[in-house]
Amino acid sequence: MKHKRNIIHLYKNIMRIWSIHPQYLDSKGLVALWRETLLAKHVLEGKTKGYKNHPQLKRFKDLSNPVNAIHQYLGKVYDEAILREYNFDENKFIALRQKIVLTVTEGQIEYEWRHLLGKLKIRDEKLYKQLKKINNCDVHPIFRVVKGPVEDWEIL
Repeated sequence: MKHKRNIIHLYKNIMRIWSIHPQYLDSKGLVALWRETLLAKHVLEGKTKGYKNHPQLKRFKDLSNPVNAIHQYLGKVYDEAILREYNFDENKFIALRQKIVLTVTEGQIEYEWRHLLGKLKIRDEKLYKQLKKINNCDVHPIFRVVKGPVEDWEIL
């Protein structure tokens, strides 16, 4: 029983800032993405001591202005929430005019897609059946896809 609790604790402490488009996430996934990205924003702004070295943040930390990038990322998550008529707080991020583009590898997208399908198979079988038919998923608008394997920051 103790082992099971440790696995659950470990699972809850994994931050996932998806490279795939938030449109594919179920409601639980979209809310988790919003919360985890807000946590990432606080880390990048120096407002919290936890998660400072989390691998998911590497791609933002490597930018000249990581805070602006995370705000832009949050803006697109917010847009998806509004489409679904969720009540996310638009005051949690700054809408930026400057377009920031990050790259993400094909391997990372494939990995995340399989990861999401695995989660949905357990959480939302109907959505899982819809999404498993998709061959090429869209990515979050902040990203441009390039050739390559799973990103080196990903925890496999």
